Amino acid sequence: MSEPAIASISPTFALQFAFAERLIAWQRRHGRHDLPWQNTRDPYRIWLSEIMLQQTQVATVIPYYAKFLARFPDVAALAAAPIDDVMASWAGLGYYSRARNLHRCAQVVVEQFGGAFPATPDALAQLPGIGRSTAAAIASFAFGARATILDGNVKRVLARVFGVDGFPGEKRVENALWALAESLMPAADASDADLSAYTQGLMDLGATLCVRGKPDCARCPFAEDCVANATGRQRELPAARPKKAVPTRRTWMLVLRDGGSVLLERRPPAGIWGGLWSLPEAADESSLAERARTLGATASLDTLAPLTHTFTHFRLDIEPRVGRLDVAATRASLDARDDDSAWVPLADIEAYGVPAPVRKLLDALQGSLL
Repeated sequence: MSEPAIASISPTFALQFAFAERLIAWQRRHGRHDLPWQNTRDPYRIWLSEIMLQQTQVATVIPYYAKFLARFPDVAALAAAPIDDVMASWAGLGYYSRARNLHRCAQVVVEQFGGAFPATPDALAQLPGIGRSTAAAIASFAFGARATILDGNVKRVLARVFGVDGFPGEKRVENALWALAESLMPAADASDADLSAYTQGLMDLGATLCVRGKPDCARCPFAEDCVANATGRQRELPAARPKKAVPTRRTWMLVLRDGGSVLLERRPPAGIWGGLWSLPEAADESSLAERARTLGATASLDTLAPLTHTFTHFRLDIEPRVGRLDVAATRASLDARDDDSAWVPLADIEAYGVPAPVRKLLDALQGSLL
């Protein structure tokens, strides 16, 4: 198969000249203007929203954003908070490395920058969890910097409008899209307001009109110039990720009960659900039974309905088993093991950062006890 001819992407002079102007005008008239993180120059709020919006829809982010701000109103409060509090506020939003990086980034900003975010894209991109595109967005919205973004929505817009073949996640294609995006930016003397409207317009166009499924080409400001629209290739552009077989992993989880409480263990900082609280786990049934005995459970374990949780690169089948604390075992001996295990009342699970499928399992268990 021949490689896509992307190295020499060159917009027509008319479109290259008019792209930013047309996008800014469209954004001011039709774009989004009332999102909770808009109409502010506060870099903390802008940074928080940009991290939360990575690979997550706006509608999902809004309630988490409000809750997070109420708990951590500024970068100093976030930096000083225990990581468990941060993970608990993030639980359910997914991609948990974002929360760990968020906490570490806040600490770096406080320790190395006196609580003030650096203003340039290059400096922002050196902070934990902030990549090139996110740094550009923060710098544009908070500091009026002239810098382009290239998130998933923008890649889709550019691939369709300019007919860019190839999977955007491939480095060669992504580099070409970066070069294209930089060539389309507003003029060097553009105002802060124009730069902000341009950046927001790129996001809005991809999120509201040039969507993945059925783009609303009739309302797009680039409909007449769009290669995908002219050739009927909206479904083909951008190219989808090359398909790979999705492997399935299987794990057994122990719901060890003592009345209305369950035993939770903190997961290692690396790997899936890193740093969250979850149930004791084993690779097979016999190993889980052995773990249960070690933890002081009675001999028999009850079976609950299995759960399946899909990650980006694999599917996880969860086999839950319920055990009860043996009368001869003492919670005190278990509590004394270390700081990475805790007996938690089911009614207080929300205070802990618990993965979504585990939370679903425990919520069902709590309901059965009512």
